Amino acid sequence: MLQRFFAIPLWQRTAAGFALGILAGLILREQAEVWLQPIGDVYLNLIRMVVAPLVLFTIASSIAKLGEGAGAVRLGARTILWFAITSLLAVLVGFAFGHLINPGLGLTNLPLGEVREREIPTPLDVLIGIVPTNPFTALSEGKVLQIIFFSALIGAALVALGDRAANARRLVDEGAAIIFRITRWVIQLTPIGVFGLIGSVVGGYGWEALLPLGRFIIAIYAACLFQILIVYSGLLKLHGLKAASFFRGAFAAQQTAFATSSSLGTLPITLRQTVERLGVPQAYAAFAVPLGANVKMDGCGAIYPAIAAIFIAQYFGIELSLTQYVLIGLTAVLGSLGTAGVPGTSIVMLTLTLSTAGLPLEGIGYIVAIDRIIDMMRTATNVTGQMLVPVLVAREEGLLDQGIYDGQVAWLPGDPELDTPETARAAGI
Repeated sequence: MLQRFFAIPLWQRTAAGFALGILAGLILREQAEVWLQPIGDVYLNLIRMVVAPLVLFTIASSIAKLGEGAGAVRLGARTILWFAITSLLAVLVGFAFGHLINPGLGLTNLPLGEVREREIPTPLDVLIGIVPTNPFTALSEGKVLQIIFFSALIGAALVALGDRAANARRLVDEGAAIIFRITRWVIQLTPIGVFGLIGSVVGGYGWEALLPLGRFIIAIYAACLFQILIVYSGLLKLHGLKAASFFRGAFAAQQTAFATSSSLGTLPITLRQTVERLGVPQAYAAFAVPLGANVKMDGCGAIYPAIAAIFIAQYFGIELSLTQYVLIGLTAVLGSLGTAGVPGTSIVMLTLTLSTAGLPLEGIGYIVAIDRIIDMMRTATNVTGQMLVPVLVAREEGLLDQGIYDGQVAWLPGDPELDTPETARAAGI
């Protein structure tokens, strides 16, 4: 029976867990958090367990395989450029839906939630913070940007040493293969984890918390769906790629992102799907995807601040000027880079945006109560963008495996674990 269960595609099993979680949440109501949240927490702990070693080994291995620096620099620059372009498009989508739905008009006397004060680092602090004083501390604390920096140095050293470091390079490659195998095992538990996470959310929220801010929630979901289905699809078609193939490959990661509300928590699945379902070479994806999980946030860092700023301005009766719109846009596009690795990125980004535009910060307290509900859609948008950009860059650079992207090839050539279709099927892929 277990073999038949694992023979079902992962996205279908995850969708079933999602639906059953909603049903369980509606039945258990308040008790859902007691009974179902622990299931989700165990799953999240397992996912977080593999993030640090996954980033360490895969990035070191990828930098070593990318080899000579010019190609790596070009790929990195093009990746950052597409991060900025898609973030700018997301801000414009946020502005459009904010004014289309007008979420803040006609509202009065909303309950004010408690907002913890967060310190916003300066750009200099962020740059200094990327360099770890102790890489082992960075690994133990899961500071992904510091791990990326240290891993890139290891990869560069392997390139510089050449044949002298052949054994070390083989060790790094084997470490990456081991972590990928553990990751695949953990990913098979995604349907169970999604069941627990979604069930606890559905049971823990009542309609009374959602109705007053219904238009705000609708605006966020509508804008995010437009960004994913229209903007991203358009960019794929401009690159001669089928949007349906992309969404088929990305769907498992989107489901997990929606349930976990965590880009870093979804990182192992995002990386796996980008490589093994979308055809991006592992050597490049292992660099671009973890970087995107930290700095590429179209939902939390672009759409959400744009709509929330309009909501708060409308609620307080403030007419936004052209200068304020420009400031909001610039902050949203550049702010994700400046707040990378800071916990609670959405609140930090919103605080940064409101401060820059001169809007009242107390407005954050009016929408914090429904943050978990909108965070699910924001994170799904983040993760979709984090997969999209490597696909676009790989296509432009002639690196994309079209057979894998179109679903015509069922395994990843060159992966020592997946040399044949038979071993791919045995691995549940």
